[in-house]
Amino acid sequence: MLSRLSAFAVPLLGAASFVQTAQAFEFETVITQARDAAASPYSAPAPVPRFMRDLSYNDYQGIRFRTESSLWRDSESKFKVMMVPPGLFYTHPVRINIIEQGEAEPLQFEKSQFDYPNPEIEKLVPADLGYAGLKVTFPFDAPDVMNQFLVFAGASYFRAVGKENNFGISGRGVAVDTGLPSGEEFPAFVEFWLEKPEPGDETFRLYGLLDGESLTGAYQFTVTPGETTELAVKSVIFPRRSIELLGLAPLTSMFYYGENMLQPPGEWRPEVHDSDGLLIHDGASDEWLWRPLRNPETLNTDYFATQNVRGFGLIQRDTEFDSYMDAEAYYHSRPSAWVEPEGDWGRGDVVLVQLPTPDETNDNIVSFWRTNGAIRPEQSLHFNYKVRFGGQHVAGETLARAVDTYLGDGSRIGGGAEAGAVRIIVDFADGPLAERDPGAAVVADVSGLNDTEIIEHFVEYVAPLDRWRLSVLARPAAQKPLALRAYLREGEQTLSETWTYEVPPGTDILRVVNR
Repeated sequence: MLSRLSAFAVPLLGAASFVQTAQAFEFETVITQARDAAASPYSAPAPVPRFMRDLSYNDYQGIRFRTESSLWRDSESKFKVMMVPPGLFYTHPVRINIIEQGEAEPLQFEKSQFDYPNPEIEKLVPADLGYAGLKVTFPFDAPDVMNQFLVFAGASYFRAVGKENNFGISGRGVAVDTGLPSGEEFPAFVEFWLEKPEPGDETFRLYGLLDGESLTGAYQFTVTPGETTELAVKSVIFPRRSIELLGLAPLTSMFYYGENMLQPPGEWRPEVHDSDGLLIHDGASDEWLWRPLRNPETLNTDYFATQNVRGFGLIQRDTEFDSYMDAEAYYHSRPSAWVEPEGDWGRGDVVLVQLPTPDETNDNIVSFWRTNGAIRPEQSLHFNYKVRFGGQHVAGETLARAVDTYLGDGSRIGGGAEAGAVRIIVDFADGPLAERDPGAAVVADVSGLNDTEIIEHFVEYVAPLDRWRLSVLARPAAQKPLALRAYLREGEQTLSETWTYEVPPGTDILRVVNR
């Protein structure tokens, strides 16, 4: 589980001595470095001075980059770059290079670019400390406004937002053994190359060299900010060893609780989460599948088989302020993220890892794609994709969507009269349903998995919400999860995505119905 304060703070590799002369650069330069590094044993980096690693949260936050020192501040480029200082969770610097006219030159650390919380800390900061990462700005609102929209800092993490979003969900270069009992490994971007944009450019390009115990990688990111911010990613990965679970195009988010769970005691906010569901588009079946997220009591990993996956993402579907009532965190404006593969990735699984969290300070949700078959050191892996950060419709889905999921006791007034049963309410909206008359013959196909018994189900139009509601009464088998799949149709026409949900035995609502 990753702390919300340390989500970009898994140890990074240290900076080697800088090459002081400009050198010809292309993406193949990074690929060659990654390939060569994979042929050598992994070497752990030297950390920054201990006092930097031991800084308090407030002292670290007090080290602030001066905007007047931003890279390209005096140029006509729309993009500016601010640097992230090492310290606290960011325990190692990274090398940063600037590309101009096809040549790359190292960017030297300048201590004077930062303000410090007190003179004592300023005195102790070494003149050659280095940077931990970078923040990129673009004028969303006005030509002279620097809107921060992209951050690369910590391990292989990056965050991005669309114009109307606040920061929330993160992307990663790669995930290694995430959710396995053996423990997760965190490879890191150890060097970046930033291509200076020309005046008027609406895109920004940077490159990253990834290194870790199990693999190395070369990455190219072509970034286009806007209402939806898109990163076109080219990646080449070189394993150092066999890898049991290699996660490609990972996304990391937080889900504390939502309307589909019992509210934690003492919490006054209706919901608290950065994302509320996993959406998958399978290429072979053309099925869109929606899985609402949960905060489990124990580690929970799900594998969704795909063939030629066309996309997957962690979505913040509920964007109404009154669903959260939080005037500080603004969860209603957190971005959704959607991964769209380039070409046919073949057979594989979209993996969803959900970890328990006692509060909202931990990123406890990870999703990624894994290929079928073993990952061996003699092979290289080439995967290109786009990842988009923006509003709830970032995936471009045209079917009706499951917008809310509720669960309750199926043996009380309003729920039913079946002992040990659960009443499940799923509200669908938009897509083809928006064109249907309230009296249309909309029905549901509902399946119980893992011996879940479907006692009854029906569909009705809910006028005050302009939604179609699926109501299901179901009973899980003894010591098995409550597991369901459902979608709406009219005749032979599929109207909605496939909603699927699972509640492990002995947890949450199942304790209530079986007490």
